[in-house]
Amino acid sequence: MIDLWQGVVVRAVRGERSGYRPVVSRIVAGSAPREVAAALLARTADGGAPVLYVADLDALQGGAPQVDVLRSLLEAHPRLELWIDAGFADGPAADALADAVGADAPRLRPVFGSESLASRTALAGLAERPGAILSLDERHGRALDAAGCRTAPELWPATMIVMTLDRVGSGAGPDLAALARLRALAPRRRWIGAGGVRDAADLRAAAAAGADGWLVASALHDGALSGG
Repeated sequence: MIDLWQGVVVRAVRGERSGYRPVVSRIVAGSAPREVAAALLARTADGGAPVLYVADLDALQGGAPQVDVLRSLLEAHPRLELWIDAGFADGPAADALADAVGADAPRLRPVFGSESLASRTALAGLAERPGAILSLDERHGRALDAAGCRTAPELWPATMIVMTLDRVGSGAGPDLAALARLRALAPRRRWIGAGGVRDAADLRAAAAAGADGWLVASALHDGALSGG
């Protein structure tokens, strides 16, 4: 998991984006996206195709998507599947980014964050997009969900993320209660958590709670997880 801001990888802390700074890591020198991505992927490869979640903070805050960075990551890792959250309001916004990325766009999977999705109509359209991912975002117990995604589980795509922003980079542990609450509404979906993981014990607890995976960055950068 990496957060991009103005061409560099930053350290996400509790979703307070104005305070993010270039990442300082035990596993890679500097904050260049290609180098950081390579270090993370080297520690999380499990023999399958590598997957990397990218939050484009420029786009999430109304700026232009960092297309050149995305192209560079895809070119550097020919088997990489890139999950990209770029503040998509709807399906056409994701299509526009794919068009801009070009030949490697089939390896992009758009993440539609509930903090950005514009409407119930946009949510309903995700069912027609096989690779779509919906992220149910919240901060300090408050759902970020203008489109009402949480009240329409019948419209959810096959892959879901539970994004507890105030746990990201906090070292406070994963929000397993939020995962359990939302997963109970649609247990047959693939459920990915995000935020708070401190160590391997947290990952085991998340798996026991029903998570199919968890997005991790800080624990890897701090050396608390060796990956694998």
